[in-house]
Amino acid sequence: MAQMPQMQVETVESRDDGITLVDLIHIITKHAITAIITFAVVFLAVCAYTLITPPKYSSTAQTYATYSDASVEGGDISSINSASSYISNQIRSYPTLATTEAVLRPVIDELGLNLTVAQLGGQLTVENPTNTAFVNITVEDGNPQQSAAIANAVAESLQDVVENSLYDSGRQSPVKLSIVQQAQEPTSPSSPNVPLYMAIGLVGGLILGVFAALLRDLLATKIQDAKDLQDVVDAPIMGRIPEDDALKDPSPAVVSAPASAIAEEYRRVRTNLSFTARVDGMPSRLIVISSVSPNEGKTTTSVNVAASLAENGARVLLIDADLRHPSVANKLGLESGAGLAHVLSGQASVKDVVQRYWKPNLHVMPAGPKPPNASTLLNSDTMRELIRQALLQYEYVIIDTSPMIVANDAAVFGKIGTGVVLVSGRDVTDKRELRDIAGQLATLNVPITGFVFNFAKDSKKRASSYGNYYYYYSDDSDGGKESGRRSHRKK
Repeated sequence: MAQMPQMQVETVESRDDGITLVDLIHIITKHAITAIITFAVVFLAVCAYTLITPPKYSSTAQTYATYSDASVEGGDISSINSASSYISNQIRSYPTLATTEAVLRPVIDELGLNLTVAQLGGQLTVENPTNTAFVNITVEDGNPQQSAAIANAVAESLQDVVENSLYDSGRQSPVKLSIVQQAQEPTSPSSPNVPLYMAIGLVGGLILGVFAALLRDLLATKIQDAKDLQDVVDAPIMGRIPEDDALKDPSPAVVSAPASAIAEEYRRVRTNLSFTARVDGMPSRLIVISSVSPNEGKTTTSVNVAASLAENGARVLLIDADLRHPSVANKLGLESGAGLAHVLSGQASVKDVVQRYWKPNLHVMPAGPKPPNASTLLNSDTMRELIRQALLQYEYVIIDTSPMIVANDAAVFGKIGTGVVLVSGRDVTDKRELRDIAGQLATLNVPITGFVFNFAKDSKKRASSYGNYYYYYSDDSDGGKESGRRSHRKK
């Protein structure tokens, strides 16, 4: 028994294996709605941007630079090589030259454009491909005809500046710029690139969807599913109890709806608990049930597990030891005037307060009225002797205790038995509080026997499958329910 707390301490304090692919898939599945919404928002935003963005048309004029015949004296190889080197150096500056006022102002005046030099320069993309003498002038405009006209006009203006204005030395320009490819009117827009934008929307949406799911999981402070529990504490899941209307009935599920899916889930918990260790030196098992915080369904779990064990023929005693907020009697519709508090204070004997419920082998000890000294009573020798005697008479003694953040009564009882069963409610259990409670129990050498995960999300496929398997329950289940209610009497 000493090894289990050690394992929990390692899990709580030093478990850091990183996120595996399986973990990632689990997180995305857990926060599927967040991931889907994020993906949809990103993809629709890209689609909307694509639709509202006005189309642009690109047209390219191509020029080629060479040396002027007059610049090469005699045509010898040395002069030709010098001219070629000169042109290579000069042509690198032509992309910038093409966006200057000297080149663009004539274009604006010739075409009557209502643009400034800077605005027109913003529509240009001028490139000199590496190790070539080409200068490619591309214009993007909302009008396909105008994009071609501007590209050709800029090419002509650049040619004029290079050949006639740039080199004012009284001689012919050493560089000859020829227009080798006129810009043609484009037949389809160059932007927006719909296939590219859709691909970006899909990929970006997927990436951001996964990121949103990871971020939400990272920032989540509440337990979302059973795996979250095992990420904090390495303890088994005894059962997953989904939200079900059958739990609103004052009777346990195995009494009010024995053929229901929820009843079968509690039978699953019963089976798992039947494999837990017996109390040392005793022929029976002590099942201590608690939770981290209130409103996690520990009392509902206690009464349903007790009824499930009794249904199987075991002798069961359910003790309501939550003296600060007793609820078992109210849950089962039993008399609550006398109970554990009277026994511990010496005002009544056990046989005076124990009541039979549903079956002869299921007995319940209510808490009785709230005492002012609950902690003192529950930690007394009288309480320990009461538990010892109960273990000698019953196969299962189930103790419903206060939530762990309210009091550590569960740890006291868990020390007597083999540990504590924690009931955890989805969106109720705080991860930090669970981690703290697990650490406290480990320090006290009290293992967590397992978890019962409450308010679990149940898949439609799993829920629908139950109806195909539970036909073997008798049709007189309602009769059993009514007889169970009539059996509320003192022992």
